[in-house]
Amino acid sequence: MPDAQTMTAIAITEFGGPEVLKPVTLARPVPGDGEILVKVLAAGVNRPDVLQRRGGYPPPPGAPDTPGLEIAGTVAALGSGAARYRVGDRVCGLVAGGGYAQYCTVAETNALPVPEAISIEEAAGIPETFFTVWTNVFERGALKSGEVFLVHGGSSGIGTTAIMMARVRGARVFATAGSDPKCRACEGLGAEAAVNYRTTDFVQAVQEATGGHGADVILDMVGGDYIARNIKLAASDGRIVNIAFLNGSRAEVDFLPVMLKRLTLTGSTLRIRPVAEKARIAAALEAHIWPHLASGAIRPQIHARFPLAEAARAHALMESSAHIGKIVLTTGE
Repeated sequence: MPDAQTMTAIAITEFGGPEVLKPVTLARPVPGDGEILVKVLAAGVNRPDVLQRRGGYPPPPGAPDTPGLEIAGTVAALGSGAARYRVGDRVCGLVAGGGYAQYCTVAETNALPVPEAISIEEAAGIPETFFTVWTNVFERGALKSGEVFLVHGGSSGIGTTAIMMARVRGARVFATAGSDPKCRACEGLGAEAAVNYRTTDFVQAVQEATGGHGADVILDMVGGDYIARNIKLAASDGRIVNIAFLNGSRAEVDFLPVMLKRLTLTGSTLRIRPVAEKARIAAALEAHIWPHLASGAIRPQIHARFPLAEAARAHALMESSAHIGKIVLTTGE
């Protein structure tokens, strides 16, 4: 049983299926310079956690080898030089690992206050997805008000977040999803139209809906044959941003349209980026998106909650792709 110096965390006991996730007792972390210790009340579950569990996404040097990239809870202790928060403050934070636990340290600059309108469980679904969407859609993709935005996997945690953020920033939003109910959910969050990719050609559908203009910015986590289809759909001077490759990172592509339409193909990962870069993203989110969270215009979509000890069930749900929005783990405290 955990005591004042220990805690319960979820370990990857070996690489494999969800069943390899097991509760273990570990030493409670101590916050370093510029860090805070968070008593974790909820932690978000993300696709990178699944990849790490399978052995395909190792943590960066210095990060805990236990999974979990986003947390929400209350400040339990302050490291040297940490001055923004007080013990007891509600915060959510982006971490490089270790979020599936009762306690986790986070750089103070990578933590943000939880708005009063948002529950702790909802806040646990914010950091990984909101940081990812901001840096890829609005920084790398440079999405502007009035432009056409398409997000693939619109019913995922990233997708639902991207729809809401692009909508409040004034874009025309389109999405793809794998079922009619998921498409209706995307439209309920603000997508002008969502395309069931199993039954409809999304290239043709978005082209028709935009009068042949196409998409100015495309956020893609699918890859594979979507790469060439994204290039076909992109508007002149369009930007295509890849953040994952669920269908593979290799494709045969005709690059002539890239030249003729002056397209930008880009992408990024978040976990390995330095604390200072994540701090810059956090500051941008607080300035541009936090007011929409506080007002209720954006609200994280939580599909399911599981106790921390049932992390395996949460991963099984994520791999089923039956969810709409975020899956979170709760510590029950």
